[in-house]
Amino acid sequence: MIRNLVSLIVVILISSCGISKDIRDQRNLISGTWTLNDIRYENNQGMFKAVVFNDANAICFENSNWFFRDNNSTGRYTIKQGSLCEGGDRFIRWSVVSNPANYTNQLQFKYIDEKRNDISGGLGYRLNIASLTGNEMILKSNVMVDAKPVTIVYEFTKN
Repeated sequence: MIRNLVSLIVVILISSCGISKDIRDQRNLISGTWTLNDIRYENNQGMFKAVVFNDANAICFENSNWFFRDNNSTGRYTIKQGSLCEGGDRFIRWSVVSNPANYTNQLQFKYIDEKRNDISGGLGYRLNIASLTGNEMILKSNVMVDAKPVTIVYEFTKN
């Protein structure tokens, strides 16, 4: 009787520590290579110049390649070299997390080095998953510009 009770408690603890099916499904869809086709702005008017992910101007991210490996939660994005852009690979550790505040899931990532060591001091980025299919991913990030909200929209297609 006690052995059965202990076994039941262990099963409950193990299953409660796992990720939800919804998050697992989204991780599987995200896994692979993507192209960031467009960055646009919503909820505010005007011309915006944004430094994205504390890395480069938004225009540098257009047509950047992103790779997400789900079996070890690592990846990278590659920016092409240009007159306004310092090209090259940026390595990341990523995951999908639940955001109970607005009932959506978020893609989160932080920078790592080639040996998978954290180089961001634990800081990272979270983007709301607005839409995700096998071919398209739309992520959104809410920021403030001159005390007014602006939503940055990132549109990806899977390669």
